[in-house]
Amino acid sequence: MTKNPESIEALPGSQTVRRAMDILRLVACGQEAGVRLADIVHMSGLNRPTVHRLLKTLIDEKAIEQDPHSRRYLIGPEMALLGIARTRRFPIMSSAASYLAQLAQRVGDTVFLSIRHGHDSICIGRQTGHHPIQVLSIDVGARRPLGVGVSGVALLSQLAPQEVEAVIDANARRLELHQLSRDDLFERVSAARHCGYAYVPSGVRPGTSAVAVPVTAADGAPLAAVTITAMAERLSLERLPHVLALMREQAVLIGRHHEAVSAATPQA
Repeated sequence: MTKNPESIEALPGSQTVRRAMDILRLVACGQEAGVRLADIVHMSGLNRPTVHRLLKTLIDEKAIEQDPHSRRYLIGPEMALLGIARTRRFPIMSSAASYLAQLAQRVGDTVFLSIRHGHDSICIGRQTGHHPIQVLSIDVGARRPLGVGVSGVALLSQLAPQEVEAVIDANARRLELHQLSRDDLFERVSAARHCGYAYVPSGVRPGTSAVAVPVTAADGAPLAAVTITAMAERLSLERLPHVLALMREQAVLIGRHHEAVSAATPQA
């Protein structure tokens, strides 16, 4: 009997690449402040020597860098340069750009567009409004475990319950570092599914609030999330319905435009 060839997944080199990619994603999620070695060990589930060895190789390749003062790890310049090589970035961003700009001007505050990528949410677009104080809570490219922040909750709210459970279980170690329990996140997702939006009266920064609505395809599949962050008084319970109406209007237009463009684009 002829034996099946060994799967590439079982090869030692393939395992090393997969572990290196996992570490890159973990570092990317902490890009704003950097990530400690101990946190990477905890989140990855790998032992300390293995993580240290992979980090050293990634630093040598300039895929990761270490802050000389804090000793925390950050994404390196090589990753940014590799990203530039991708000619077609995010089709949804092309569809959404003008609608995000309109929303920012009508509401006056900062608008973000985030997408799901695996078990993470990634901010791919940001537009500022005309209000004197803009809350720039995250940068374009910021990556977080799904459910950390209102955009991730809005994205999760559009998934089937079993898929939500699978994502939360996969992110369990990472969510611990954000002081977010499994039950608490399930409760937030359930509330967002019921209301059609995710809202926190107390945002990442003191005195701020945030709200997010999902962008969906005609069949209900999640495409993205539109988020607004502002000073708390600008997202008060009195003003929130007005802001949500504008957000939902633009979210529908983004979804329609994206589907129309996708339908008109020849498939490779």
